[in-house]
Amino acid sequence: MKIDESLDLVIDAKDVVKTYDTGEVQVHALQGIDLQVPRGEMVAVMGPSGCGKTTLLNCLSGLDTFDSGQVSINGEDIVRMADNEKTEFRAQGMGFVFQTYNLLPVLSAVENIELPLIVSGTKPRDARELAMAALERVDLRAYAGHRPSQLSGGQRQRVTVARAVVNSPSIVWADEPTGALDSTTAGDIMDLLVELNGTANQTQVIVTHAPEVAERCHRTIYMGDGLIEREEAIRPLVQAQA
Repeated sequence: MKIDESLDLVIDAKDVVKTYDTGEVQVHALQGIDLQVPRGEMVAVMGPSGCGKTTLLNCLSGLDTFDSGQVSINGEDIVRMADNEKTEFRAQGMGFVFQTYNLLPVLSAVENIELPLIVSGTKPRDARELAMAALERVDLRAYAGHRPSQLSGGQRQRVTVARAVVNSPSIVWADEPTGALDSTTAGDIMDLLVELNGTANQTQVIVTHAPEVAERCHRTIYMGDGLIEREEAIRPLVQAQA
C-alpha cells in the first residue's frame, strides 16, 4: 500500500531481513520487509503463528537485531546505534505492552510504572507524579498501592498500558495486548489504546490474532512466512498538524 509522501513517517523500514540459525535449520523469519508508518497511525499486524509478527515488532523497535536492511525511527537510523544508545532511545520515545504484562510482582502498581523512569534518570519525586498521572489516565489511581497479584487481568493490563505511556512516547509497540483477556476486558483495553492514539497522536503497532482488535486500527498488515502478503485500510488516517 502506497503511503502519502506528504505524511510525517515515524517508522520507515526497507528490505529488513532476519534469519535464525538453529545449527540444524535456518528459519527465515523476515524476508525483505518494507514498511512505512506515518505518525499517529494505528497498525495491526496479523498472520498465523510463526509467520514473523513478533520478530518484526522486535526488529523495528530495536529489541532484536536483523541481518540486513534499514530501519529509521523518527528519522534516526537504529542500525547505527550501539546497544546502550538503543536502550536510551527506546526509554525516551517508545512504550511496550505485552500479553504477559511483565510486571514485577514485588512492586506496587505505581512502583511498576515509575521504575522505567527512575532507571532512565528521572528524579524519584517527578517519577512518582508522572506514574500517578498515568494511573489516573487508565482509571486506576485508587489501585496505586496494589501489587499485581491483587489486581484482575484487565487491571494488570491497564497498569502495563500506563507504564507504556508514562514517558509520553511517540510509538507504542503492543504484542497481543488483549490475548489473555476476556472479550469485554479486551474491548476496554482497545478503547484505551484508541483514546491514547487520538488524544496523544501516538503511533501504535499492534500484533494480534483478533479481528476485533484489527478493526479498531487504521490499517491491517497480513504476514505469512516472513513476508507482508497484503495490507488493508480500515479507516482513514487524519494526521494531526504540528
